[in-house]
Amino acid sequence: MSIQFVLSGFAVGVLVGMTGVGGGSLMTPLLTLMFGVTPSVAVGTDLAFASITKSVGTVTHRSRGTVHWDIVGRLCLGALPAALLATLALQYFGPLNAAIGKIIRYSIAVSVLLTVVAILFRGKMLAWVHASPSRQLQGRGLVAATVASGVLLGTLVTISSIGAGAIGATLLVMLYPRLTPAEVAGTDIAYAVPLTAIAAVGHWWLGSINWNLLLTLLVGSVPGITLGAWAARAVPERFLRGMLAMTLATVAYKLIH
Repeated sequence: MSIQFVLSGFAVGVLVGMTGVGGGSLMTPLLTLMFGVTPSVAVGTDLAFASITKSVGTVTHRSRGTVHWDIVGRLCLGALPAALLATLALQYFGPLNAAIGKIIRYSIAVSVLLTVVAILFRGKMLAWVHASPSRQLQGRGLVAATVASGVLLGTLVTISSIGAGAIGATLLVMLYPRLTPAEVAGTDIAYAVPLTAIAAVGHWWLGSINWNLLLTLLVGSVPGITLGAWAARAVPERFLRGMLAMTLATVAYKLIH
């Protein structure tokens, strides 16, 4: 058992538990760039890793009252069918070529950087919304936008393993600006559990999961995400907001480079 994989799993687990972000966005680049794992196996293994790790995080966040289950249901309504269709497309057409993969990574990086701006200026965003509530989506429009966001997330996560945390956090901050950072993390983790599980089963079907590597990563990640999820509610909101912004900025850098 490599101590490097255990420590990597622990570090990513803590970040995911505290912020909801860092699973695919950090683990996939780590596996491919630092440890030389082939991209297809890195994606499949990371999805299985995320589904198990985030299940543990969801239990902890649920006990802390930081999961909005109505939002989770709306996201899953769009994300789960999209993940199934994307898996079938991968089986039929094969993996995406390098050019399309690069476009997806850069698009996610831009979205993540926009999230950093939104998090850092959350107070001004809330003041802007409170000044004119009509500026924020409400009712059926908000529900439809959340389901559509789920479709986007389900597709991106299945083909790249990236997006469940980074793009999910972006959309939650934009669509539901009144959520606290801990609630963003808890809700983001909870909806990602069934999504990454379905995507992982698809990659298992495609034969792109390294089970030995997965078990090694989980040894570190399970205690890491439990610790991070408990800390998310205990630490001051300003510190957590800074941690989330810093993590997302790191994710964007990794995606671009």
